[in-house]
Amino acid sequence: MNAPAKSRARKLLRDKRFTSFLALFVISLLSALVSVAVVDNFLVLKSADNFAQDLEIAKETPATAGDDRIRVVAIDEATLSKYPYRSPIDRGLLADLVARLDAAHPRSIGIDLLFDQKTQVEKDTALERELRSAKSPLVIAYTEHPVDVTPDQLNYLRSYVPDLMRATPDEPTDQYGTVRFIHPGMKEGSGRYLLSFERALAATAHIQSPPYQVPIVWGVPARDENGIAPKYNYFEMSALKVMETSPLVLSALFGNKIVLVGSDLSLVDLHRTPLTAVSTAGNMPGVIIHAYGLSTLLDGAKSPYATWRINFFIAFGLALIGAVLGILNFHLLPRLAALVLILAAYWVSCVYIFAWGGLLFGLLAPGVAMIASFSAMDSLTGRDARKQRQFIQGAFSRYVSPKVVEALIADPSRMSLEGERREMTYLFTDIAGFTTMSEKIDSKDLARILNAYFEGATSIVQKHDGMMDKFIGDAVFAIFNAPIDLPGHAGHAVRCAMEIDEFCEKFRKEQIAAGIDMGHTRIGVHTGTAVIGNFGSSSRVNYTAHGDAVNTAARLEGLNKEFGTHICVSGSTKEQCEGIDFRPIGSVVLKGKAQSVEVWEPLHPGAMTPEQLERYREAFSRLHEPTGDALDLLESLSAELPDDPCIRHHVRHLRKGLRGMDLVMTEK
Repeated sequence: MNAPAKSRARKLLRDKRFTSFLALFVISLLSALVSVAVVDNFLVLKSADNFAQDLEIAKETPATAGDDRIRVVAIDEATLSKYPYRSPIDRGLLADLVARLDAAHPRSIGIDLLFDQKTQVEKDTALERELRSAKSPLVIAYTEHPVDVTPDQLNYLRSYVPDLMRATPDEPTDQYGTVRFIHPGMKEGSGRYLLSFERALAATAHIQSPPYQVPIVWGVPARDENGIAPKYNYFEMSALKVMETSPLVLSALFGNKIVLVGSDLSLVDLHRTPLTAVSTAGNMPGVIIHAYGLSTLLDGAKSPYATWRINFFIAFGLALIGAVLGILNFHLLPRLAALVLILAAYWVSCVYIFAWGGLLFGLLAPGVAMIASFSAMDSLTGRDARKQRQFIQGAFSRYVSPKVVEALIADPSRMSLEGERREMTYLFTDIAGFTTMSEKIDSKDLARILNAYFEGATSIVQKHDGMMDKFIGDAVFAIFNAPIDLPGHAGHAVRCAMEIDEFCEKFRKEQIAAGIDMGHTRIGVHTGTAVIGNFGSSSRVNYTAHGDAVNTAARLEGLNKEFGTHICVSGSTKEQCEGIDFRPIGSVVLKGKAQSVEVWEPLHPGAMTPEQLERYREAFSRLHEPTGDALDLLESLSAELPDDPCIRHHVRHLRKGLRGMDLVMTEK
């Protein structure tokens, strides 16, 4: 490579867009390769993938009428009930059964029963004679596996079953005992290759089958006109019924058919299949499983399972999508939601593809690839974001609400100086007589008291989903419905104010008991529109709200001094509160305002009985009347509630000869 070419290559590698694309491609490729390999070879993951595909097979396999080329003759409970012993199956019965079936001129007969020991001599001889003289091709179960037969049993089996009729009835299973494939065959001790039961029967129909494991294509029985579905997907007749049926009928039923003879007994020779994923009916006797396998070979059916290559390319495609989601500069939750939705859409698509096209795609490997590539790209590209997160947390977490910190981390653009106009509820507090108290105690004690006071107030504000904006001397300023939406923010703020009032009264009494003359806390709450955002300079900003509504909340806090109350709430806040009892205090024109503001006081549970509250409201409604009815009502209430400062205020007001509920403030 010449110098200019090397220079261009180095420049390209330094280009951030190119390196990001290269990393995206490489990570997607590796994720796809590793996920497919791991799912195919790691037992737990392979089992999970198999189970998901089994659910697809069991739920989405179309119902069919079954394979008319195959007949099953079952040695069932009804048949065995006619004979004195169950095992081995009566050879006289089998001899008669083979003779009757052979006379019906089937294409071939497969017997899925092991003849590995002697029974009654005359019956053994009768069956052996029928096997050797039958005109129909016979396929008989045969095994040399030491788990299935002892040496003596094997010797008997070799002498009883002719060489050309032998076939292995093995049904290979996975680690959980589920049959999925047709066994290709095995070698005998003599070295001769023995076909499996299905392959040997298929050969009698001149079907050449592949010498490797073939996935079985499972079917679901279709319902008849009465809505009844047969037990299996194949015509099945009890051996007892065969013995009772006329030869003419048997010829019509079994002529030119491949007939499988085997046991269909409860809890005997039952094997798990993919259909077991949704029903125990999926546990089938071996002879029925052989029927499914034989039907698969007769149809020359292709494997319903997608190849390794197809699954890899799908995994690579989803891994690319996952990598793109990982590299995008969005909040994590929306990207995770998109990832979940895409995976769900893929899985749903796989179900529909199998239902309509009969093809099973891998479900787990593509999902693992997508998640792995997403995680890898998010990890690689998220380092700057994590550094920014650490900076924001370090710079702001001590001074503002944790929710503000989370909002800034989620969207750092909110750190700009641009404001946002929105409706919020504002809460101001102030300690009565704080200046006098602070002059009488040591500065260390003052700091300790204030810190404990602020700690309690802050925890209550955050408990009610508010944002602790700032401390101003002894005052607290909190905002509700910022920086994130808070449904019912007015109610949150009022309940917060009431809990702060309870906390502050308890705190005040503790300080008085310790010899510190601390005043009660006054609280104002107002709802209105203001501008909120980061205000300040490029080197120092403060996330706060500005506007006339904020000033109104501060003025409401000061009204408590006039009324003797602890909490004053504006009418605009009260209107948005549910489940809180209020009583009206007055209509106040705040300093610098032209329009009056309705002022209400939220009542703590038990502060007034419902009857007392009703009398108070009646008296309040008559404050403007020239008669003394309002005064009489209020004096009566004052006698019952002598510590109620609001009632005392109205009584003083009326005794001075003043009427009405309006008050004009000349001070802040």
